[in-house]
Amino acid sequence: MPDAFPTRPPAATTTPPHPGGPDGAGGNGALHADAVAVLTGWTPTGPAAAGARDRTLDLLADGPAALTRHHLPGHLTASALILDAAGERVLLCLHGKLHRWVQLGGHCEPGDETLAGAALREATEESGIPGLVIDPVPIDVDIHPVRCQGGSLHHDVRFAVFAPPGAVGQVSDESEALGWFPTGRLPEPLAGGTAQLVAPALAAHARRSR
Repeated sequence: MPDAFPTRPPAATTTPPHPGGPDGAGGNGALHADAVAVLTGWTPTGPAAAGARDRTLDLLADGPAALTRHHLPGHLTASALILDAAGERVLLCLHGKLHRWVQLGGHCEPGDETLAGAALREATEESGIPGLVIDPVPIDVDIHPVRCQGGSLHHDVRFAVFAPPGAVGQVSDESEALGWFPTGRLPEPLAGGTAQLVAPALAAHARRSR
């Protein structure tokens, strides 16, 4: 059995105002510059990731507005696959809206200055684990449809994050449950694109352990 944490009731259906006003992170030139630099210099982990990277760079040509959910053609998000200290388990959440197990992550916020920083912030907020460490090199880029603003696309840049020994998570308001799962036995139902993160995350863990 995976080490899962207690579930919580579904969150309220109302959406709180987005911090930073209607433009969200859209005025964040530092984050936009970082995203362009990171993706331009990144070596994709596969053909699908390469295509998604190129499409995301095209999106970023629209400027910092492409960082906010109010940019209808699509917007950047950042997510993290958290590995335990031994590199044997991954931490996933049962998403409150998708009702599928998925890596932790979400929208960029006005205070984010780097994509890796956004992913680390989301991982910390949604896991409740202090002392997380992120590898600043992405492990994947994935584009998928979402319901933001009546229908849009998430251009999700994904990172490997490492938990300290003995890390215990706490379920956030955005999740129904949180659990550690062996890297070779992921739970069902699983969100599309999550399983493909395990191999590059383990490779990042191995590099860090050298």
